[in-house]
Amino acid sequence: MTSVDDPVVLSARSVTKRFGATVAVRELTLEVRRGEMFGLIGPDGAGKTTTIRLACGLLAADAGDVRVLGHDPVREHPAITQSVGYFSQRFSLYGDLSIDENIAFFAQIHGVRRYEARRTRLLEMMQLTPFRGRLAERLSGGMKQKLALACTLIHEPQVILLDEPTTGVDPVSRREFWKLLSEFLSARITIVMTTPYLDEAERCSRVGLMHEGRLLALDTPGNLRAAYPGQVVEVVAEPQARAAQLVRTMDGVADVHAFGERLHVRLDDTGSSTVSAVLPAETAPDAGSRIRSALERAGVTVAASRAVPPSLEDVFINQVLHA
Repeated sequence: MTSVDDPVVLSARSVTKRFGATVAVRELTLEVRRGEMFGLIGPDGAGKTTTIRLACGLLAADAGDVRVLGHDPVREHPAITQSVGYFSQRFSLYGDLSIDENIAFFAQIHGVRRYEARRTRLLEMMQLTPFRGRLAERLSGGMKQKLALACTLIHEPQVILLDEPTTGVDPVSRREFWKLLSEFLSARITIVMTTPYLDEAERCSRVGLMHEGRLLALDTPGNLRAAYPGQVVEVVAEPQARAAQLVRTMDGVADVHAFGERLHVRLDDTGSSTVSAVLPAETAPDAGSRIRSALERAGVTVAASRAVPPSLEDVFINQVLHA
């Protein structure tokens, strides 16, 4: 059993979970420390939701060991229910109950007495006080997310497990949601969340990158970016497909990927000096200018071409390619 001073509140050791022939989580090993925001990042089917459900005790691992606050979440489930809050992708609010009544219902489920003052504080924090009498079915998507979070927190858990809490929520509500999470972190609540949004991963203390059930990398966002091999050049050009085709043939280019209207060109360790080495000597020496010159000489219109720091998207794609 862990003590309140134990820095590890959630751990997985060589955990595997199968659904028939599908391996949803494969030999997962990680630790989450007290008071941090830990993100599990990856696309649909990566194994993120299965991992959260294993931590909640809703699923049993086929192999390996899961511990939450020192307890097996399946065999010792009652020991963690008062200390863990779970926010699922399909959190079940009751549409015919008001905001106040939904929170009261979840307080009673957890055996919380005299919850009224805490409910008032949560509603104020989430800016829901003016709407506390409104039925849940009449709330906007962002308000429903905040109400679901209030229901998750009414029993004052030490750890909250959030499964894609901002999926389908508008950008303003997403920002408000993240502001709330920052306030909970300041109260030393440990947050474990899954998200497909790599920009959200930047806000986490540490992140685990998952793909097809495997943990590809685990570190701080800054360390993951710093370990990225080579240099990244961002190119905005038309026609984009033609630009990508041409850049891929240049010396020193490791790979090219499209992010919307932008191309991210990864150069290998020698790319900054060798890319488009056939250009005239008077060409500007940096890789961005060389790529621009080569594309323009081929008749491609270039709006921008510049070296940029690697993003977590770049890191994730590179990890997948080399897994």
